[in-house]
Amino acid sequence: MSQALPLPDILSPAFAADPYGAYRTMRESAPLLRHEATDSYLVSRYEDVERIFKDKAQEFTTENYDWQLEPVHGRTILQLSGREHAVRRALVAPAFRGADLQEKFLPVIERNARELIDAFRDSGETDLVESFATRFPVLVIADMLGLDRTDHERFHGWYTTVIAFLGNLAGDPDVRAGGERTRQEFAAYMIPVIQERRQAPGDDLLSALCAAEVDGVRMSDEDIKAFCSLLLAAGGETTDKAIASIFANLLAHPEQLAAVRADRSLIDRAFAETLRYTPPVHMIMRQTAHEVKLTGGTVPAGATVTCLIGSANRDTDRYREPDRFDIFRTDLTSTTAFSAAADHLAFALGRHFCVGALLARAEVGTGVNQLLDAMPDLRLADGFVPAEQGVFTRGPGSLPVRFTPVGD
Repeated sequence: MSQALPLPDILSPAFAADPYGAYRTMRESAPLLRHEATDSYLVSRYEDVERIFKDKAQEFTTENYDWQLEPVHGRTILQLSGREHAVRRALVAPAFRGADLQEKFLPVIERNARELIDAFRDSGETDLVESFATRFPVLVIADMLGLDRTDHERFHGWYTTVIAFLGNLAGDPDVRAGGERTRQEFAAYMIPVIQERRQAPGDDLLSALCAAEVDGVRMSDEDIKAFCSLLLAAGGETTDKAIASIFANLLAHPEQLAAVRADRSLIDRAFAETLRYTPPVHMIMRQTAHEVKLTGGTVPAGATVTCLIGSANRDTDRYREPDRFDIFRTDLTSTTAFSAAADHLAFALGRHFCVGALLARAEVGTGVNQLLDAMPDLRLADGFVPAEQGVFTRGPGSLPVRFTPVGD
């Protein structure tokens, strides 16, 4: 395993500005690379990341979340394994699929998209990141939980702080302290609401979580609070970045934007290709249960592996011309892109496949549809070139656009 390579460090400004060239070099020259600053092994090839996520041989654990997530969320479903994980997933999963998603929460999604767009639909210009993408999923989650709409700004603030904590690979103590403070503030807010909902349930997700029971097991107040915290961060950040990235990618490829505008069934393809080409989450960590051999070397027992999704999704051994955005590519299956059978890695795979994938699909589909309807001649502001920001999670920092209001 090579230790000294002419690669930008993953914590460097050069890497944050454009990680894709470094990913390519890693895949070719150092598919397993020891990274001292994060005390982890970087894994960059598709076949290795897929193997780690599917983990059929039970070689990897999610014990890394004990230090990566628990300080800000509390103990979450991501840290569980075996029957405990299976039961907890069975408790929360029904709300994110089937009738509950379509009948109870799709109207919530549609209403929030419409209200956000109403604020700028007559202006002829907006920043899609600031006015829509960063706010839409957080508002949807707060509404799904049945929380007071006057508290939405507090939720947005908590969300921003939690995301900074999760991406704090350099270990900034102020960011760490902010995340831990948010855990306390969120618990002080949520636990009384959970207790009230147990006494007087409503037709909302929080009430459903309070009432859920599988094999005689129900979630405690702390379990529900931790799940809501995780949902706010994971559900907010990924959908936020996905919507912004879809539009950045389509605006850079006008012929594909025109195709999606003409045939809205292509939104799933545009979303799937965006998840592959510019995934919202670039890195997911695991820990080795014992010594494991991967392409390029051996990882000792108890070590952290950093799965570079942003690299694996551009592996030339898996995708043809992977550095090209193409919603019509034949080596990516859009019909399974939001299930555990996905052939991209943005939602992980295996038993920890993202429980909110179908919610994300519903949010993105609704948001993109409504935005296209409101902005028939959508274009970037003159001279603006979109730029991704972030390392752990990644997406356009801003996306100023111009359009002719529909009524004009």
